[in-house]
Amino acid sequence: MVVHRQSGPVPEPSRWRPRQSVRGVLGLVAAVGAAGVLVAQVPDRLRSPRPRPPAAEVVWPHAQRAQVPGVLSDGALYSPVYFLDERVSVGTASDPGGGEVRLVVRGADGAVHVLRRLPTAVAPRYAGFTPAGGQLVWAESVTGRDGTVRTELWRAGLPGGTPRKITGDTGRVAFFGSDYDIVVESGRLYWTAEAPGGQEATEVRSVPVGGGRVEVRTEPGTWTLSGWPWLASAGSSGRARLRSMDTAQVVTVDAAGDMLDRCGPGWCRVFVLSGDGPVRSELIRVDGSQRRRVADDGATAAIVDVAVLDRFEVLLAGSSTVVAANGGRRLLVYDLKVRRLISVADAVARVFYRGGVLWWSTAIGESIAWHTLDLRTV
Repeated sequence: MVVHRQSGPVPEPSRWRPRQSVRGVLGLVAAVGAAGVLVAQVPDRLRSPRPRPPAAEVVWPHAQRAQVPGVLSDGALYSPVYFLDERVSVGTASDPGGGEVRLVVRGADGAVHVLRRLPTAVAPRYAGFTPAGGQLVWAESVTGRDGTVRTELWRAGLPGGTPRKITGDTGRVAFFGSDYDIVVESGRLYWTAEAPGGQEATEVRSVPVGGGRVEVRTEPGTWTLSGWPWLASAGSSGRARLRSMDTAQVVTVDAAGDMLDRCGPGWCRVFVLSGDGPVRSELIRVDGSQRRRVADDGATAAIVDVAVLDRFEVLLAGSSTVVAANGGRRLLVYDLKVRRLISVADAVARVFYRGGVLWWSTAIGESIAWHTLDLRTV
């Protein structure tokens, strides 16, 4: 049984969420909620004006960027779920008749190649996109008439390879919208699933990329995959843990009583709450060192993963005059290499990241446009 629910005919990556009993995202939810309350407590007239961060085009003049229309040539709305580079993407769209949800590859010239078609009636969802040895791997799930959700792993060579099923033995899949939902290591795919029978445990499942027998390893506690070979726990009371699947070594991260949200392979995200000011976002190394202040005006994490590429923390800031007029939030990135906050875009609606590419949506009149920034080219 997959742990995600989604309404509407066309799946969008932002709606893939674990059930509320999975604690891996509770810290982020609490922090964002707290941030909204704290910002509201400080009237605009009492806040000191802050200089606007420099624009990404100025700080990263050679970074590859693009704009992708939110509609295909046949008129179907298009939602990208993975970018190979700043222009070539994989995404979902209904067919013109509305009876199917297509998974397609969209080229830089707008040409579309259909990878998969599934009936809208079974509420298909796609997630976990991960490159593996020249192929793209993903998970897809469908819902039966009895409400049972079945999830399978698939692979295909891009841009026009034939999709092939890897396995349907996936367990109660737990995806978080992370770059580590499916991890590739030594020719195998790894993912996590909820243990059956209400156990306080996590299944770490794996299968060869080419298919074969699924191996299941049960770890006590609630964990998510991080950079290999680490599992990460949810932050709680200012502490979190990392566990090595190779050696069983456990590393405890202590945020000195502040709200520790989530840890990645190199950094942990910390929210510092104050009763008389907005939330402050910080990063610390997993050994507790190199604590960095990222933003102190209520900006909070825009994506699940912490300090992607071991360098970039992606944030969304509250409304400004410009942003509020256009209906959205300001997209910011803190660059750990140069130790500065950078303004990427205004009036942003949704933000996603995977495989080194950051993308977001904006409204242009009544149309939706997608914008990309390939952080690998910064």
